Formats: sequence, C-alpha cells, structure tokens
Amino acid sequence: MNVPSAAHAPPPALPATPPPPTDAWVDLSDYTPGDYRPGRGKLTQLVWYFLSVLLFESGWLPASGPKRALLRAFGATIGRNVTIKPNVRIKYPWRLKVGDHVWIGQEAWIDNLGDVRLGSHVCLSQRAYLCTGGHDHRRRGFGLLVGDITVGEGSWIGAAATVLGGVTIGPNALIAAGSVVTKDVAGAQVVGGVPARVLGDREPPTA
Repeated sequence: MNVPSAAHAPPPALPATPPPPTDAWVDLSDYTPGDYRPGRGKLTQLVWYFLSVLLFESGWLPASGPKRALLRAFGATIGRNVTIKPNVRIKYPWRLKVGDHVWIGQEAWIDNLGDVRLGSHVCLSQRAYLCTGGHDHRRRGFGLLVGDITVGEGSWIGAAATVLGGVTIGPNALIAAGSVVTKDVAGAQVVGGVPARVLGDREPPTA
C-alpha cells in the first residue's frame, strides 16, 4: 500500500482572516433601496439607458424634435416647443412632466428617481442638476431617500445650480448659477449660494 509522502499532503487550512478594522459610520455592503420602485421593468430601463447614451448624452443629435418624440414614447409628458440641447441626461422619462416652451440646457442632468415637473417657460440652464435621490446618513445601511421636484412656470435655474429632492420652486423664481437649493423657494424670489438663501425679489419684465 502506498502511503502519501509529506510532500504531497495538502497544506493545513489557514484561519479565516477577519475584515480590517474601519472607522466608517456606514456600511455600504448593507445598502438596499428599500421599497423603492422605478416605475418600469428592467428591460424598459435597459432599453432607455442605451437610447439615452446614444441619442441624448452623446450630443451628436442636436435636433429637439426626435428627442421629444422619444421621451414621449417612454412615458414622459412633453409640452409644445420644448428645446432639449445636446448632452442632456434624464434618468427615467416616465417620471418627467414638462410644460410648453421649456428650455433644457446642454449637460443638464435630470436625475429623477422621483417625479420631476417643469412648468411652462422654465429655463433649465447648462449643467443644472435636479437630484431627487439621496441617502439616510443616520442609518448604517445608508438607505435610499427619494423626493419629488417641482419648478413653477417662468422660473430660471441658473448654470450648474443644484436642486435637491423634495423642493418646490414657485413660479417666476430665479436660482443663481452654482447654487444648491435645499428647501422650497417662493414665487418670484431670487436665491443664491450654498446653501441657497434669499437675495431679493424678481421684478416683472417691463416689455
């Protein structure tokens, strides 16, 4: 009978290595989106993702008409004469409602895990960011938080401004470039800064 030599014996199992210590107050490995539902199935999300990358985010299609039609085909409500500049990102078109004569500027990002409503004659300037999603930093699992965003008629969201979830902006308000809006803005108010604060009132046009 052959006896296996020590050279061919399997090595002894090593003890399990404990994870390295961490000072993090959150555990992202424990993250779940909770009961959040995107509103469409995974196949629709996947098809939209690729069409968005090809026709919206790439910037090679300058015309607004085909982009309006595509958004409507995926469930968005899009009014008349809406201008959509190149390199725009829209998370879920079925959660988007846009009034008439709205301008959506180049590289604007509508990150609409929740519903986003843009009233008629809203100007969303280049690189503006509407962010409906966030995280609960008070929970170790860093759970998902979602809040809708509404922008009233005639309002102007300046370049590179950020509007956070749960915010309602009244009609004819003006958000200064680069601002971060964390709470509601009354109609015809001018706000700016990080976080945004009231700077004054917007006067109606004279002509």
